[in-house]
Amino acid sequence: MSRIDLKFAQLKKSGRKAFVAYVMAGDPNYEQCLRVVEGLPLAGVDIIELGLPFTDPMADGPTIQLAGQRALSAGMTLKKTLQMVRDFRVKDDSTPIVLMGYYNPIYSHGVNKFLEEAKSAGIDGMIVVDLPPEEDDELCIPAQKAGLNFIRLATPTTDSNRLPKVLTNTSGFVYYVSINGITGAAAAKPEDVAPEVARIKSSTDLPIIVGFGINTPENARTIASIADGVVVGSAIVSQIAEGKSSEKVLEFVKSLSDGAHSAI
Repeated sequence: MSRIDLKFAQLKKSGRKAFVAYVMAGDPNYEQCLRVVEGLPLAGVDIIELGLPFTDPMADGPTIQLAGQRALSAGMTLKKTLQMVRDFRVKDDSTPIVLMGYYNPIYSHGVNKFLEEAKSAGIDGMIVVDLPPEEDDELCIPAQKAGLNFIRLATPTTDSNRLPKVLTNTSGFVYYVSINGITGAAAAKPEDVAPEVARIKSSTDLPIIVGFGINTPENARTIASIADGVVVGSAIVSQIAEGKSSEKVLEFVKSLSDGAHSAI
């Protein structure tokens, strides 16, 4: 079992929903970001989603785009992102880490080289938003052979004809995008999310984690109650953008995780 599989098994046994937190690697700089990432497990984060900075993040809204720009301006690279994971693993060998980003930096680095280094660094899974199932031979299948989960996105426009293709070769969990559009664009509505989660669950045994549009403890609790967990990204990144201290950022994260973990 991967760390992701083990985490969901533990959560299921304890009757808890998962709380996943997204942070852009290197935002606003390496040292401050590492302090936040290292503090996430104590703030109640079950799975860490670490953003890989990229110059053209087409699925992301202004908040995540600006975070990527800050990270790149501070000198963050794919190599340094992997080093951040290694640094994190010195103190924590159990919290799953999912790398979320785009294919270009991975392709430029070299797929086989990247997969070997990612696995060695302690990455457990990947979300690569611009590689559709039709391109599974590029990265998805090699990643799974290397022992990494490949997590796919399902959206409100993923109809019954498309869903089986999306679920093929997906592992770890399914990331359901609760809204049409980019990250941070709107609030997730439970009346819209619930039937979609139920529809996806009828086609897979994988956990369904809902992301996009979740930004308060109340929202996290409500959405988590109709899924297997939630992802919060833009709301956390906004705290970092505002110049909040690592301690203040982690206090905010704790309030969100408390919300998600209070879901029934």
